[in-house]
Amino acid sequence: MSKQYLTTHTVDNAHITDIFSLAVTTQQVISASGSSDIKIFSTAEPEFPIAQTLEGAHKLGCHHLATSQDGQRFASAGFAGDVKLWALEGGKWVKKGEITDGNKAGEVWAIALSAEGQYLAATSVDGRINVWDNLGGHNKIRQYETKGSFGMTVDLSVDGRYTASGHENGGVYIFNNDTGRLQHSLPGLIKPVRSVAFSPGGKLLAAAGDARVIALYDVGSGEQVANLTGHGAWIFSLDWSDTGEYVLSGSFDGKAKVWSIDRRECVATHTETDKTLWSVKWLPKTGRSEGFATAGANKSISFYREATGG
Repeated sequence: MSKQYLTTHTVDNAHITDIFSLAVTTQQVISASGSSDIKIFSTAEPEFPIAQTLEGAHKLGCHHLATSQDGQRFASAGFAGDVKLWALEGGKWVKKGEITDGNKAGEVWAIALSAEGQYLAATSVDGRINVWDNLGGHNKIRQYETKGSFGMTVDLSVDGRYTASGHENGGVYIFNNDTGRLQHSLPGLIKPVRSVAFSPGGKLLAAAGDARVIALYDVGSGEQVANLTGHGAWIFSLDWSDTGEYVLSGSFDGKAKVWSIDRRECVATHTETDKTLWSVKWLPKTGRSEGFATAGANKSISFYREATGG
């Protein structure tokens, strides 16, 4: 059975350049682009108005955002190698610190925050995955080594036990944060991996990229349990729904797809643009219906909501 989503609103020209990353809290969507500002939009109102602009947040632009599960913290990574930490205080975002570990451009690429926002994981151009303690003086507490290929994506499991990374050479790795050791080196994708994402329960890992396939892995055993096929272009972004029933994906040709994990198939495809979707994110559920946001090379953010009968 297919699902239908309707475009409820599009914020045209939300940024002056490509929008590279979206992050979501309970009532906001945070967006980052090649320009220096980070923008925050309210999802509590139907027109999705701007709630706040963090002007000059990253001088050379920002390529990755990550939020804590409670929506009280987020981190942003800029093209200059700068990583900034933000916290919600009195309804406004304020800068709370910076990771200044001698980072140069390319030293920090993809980032992920732990559920409570204490730990930040980041990939590097030479394949390392570094983990910092944001509350403990921003000290580096872990450094995972891989085979030296550019780390394009990273994620932390909700329970904090695992770190996963995807690399330019097609490598996908799962590290055990308790032991500090490699848990699994996962086979199957060969081409660059641009997105990895743990399921909400932490039992599955989704990975995708230039192979145009979404691979699903069992985190416990490291076995590949499914391939989701249907995209005709590189896949840049993955996001799990809150319940873990669906995966949302966005690709180079502007297509957003919704996949049923139970049925292992695509149940919805939407094309707002033929330009690259750099980032796709589920929105907090309102009532019975679910929705998502997409953004990319057309500089706009599109909001979709599930069409419900009755």
